[in-house]
Amino acid sequence: MSRRILSRNRQAFTLVEIMIVVAIVGLLAALAVPGFVKARKQSQGRRIMNDCRQMDASIDEWSVNSGIADGTTIDTVAAGTYLKTTWKTIDLLGNQWGGTGVTGTGQIQVSTATKSSLAGVGIDWGVY
Repeated sequence: MSRRILSRNRQAFTLVEIMIVVAIVGLLAALAVPGFVKARKQSQGRRIMNDCRQMDASIDEWSVNSGIADGTTIDTVAAGTYLKTTWKTIDLLGNQWGGTGVTGTGQIQVSTATKSSLAGVGIDWGVY
């Protein structure tokens, strides 16, 4: 009879065992979440830089094909025809793009709010 009682109690996990498993899962999640956050920010920064480069290249193409001189205000409608997508007035984080004149390089400027939001994730903004 005592053998039957022991075998019946061994079928379930004890509260201590469950608490240990929960603690281990929580620890692993706490280690993984910062890595995911950093990877997401890096991805956002790279997308913003890619959008910036595409718009900058479309301005270059528009200005060369139209004979536009440096310092001329950018016509986003005309320059936007050289993009495969639509012209973006705000970046991925909802901040306005800067830059209004044809200069040759870095004609589109990433806002300081976007740069500060994505600080510390290894994005080199270059001329933007």
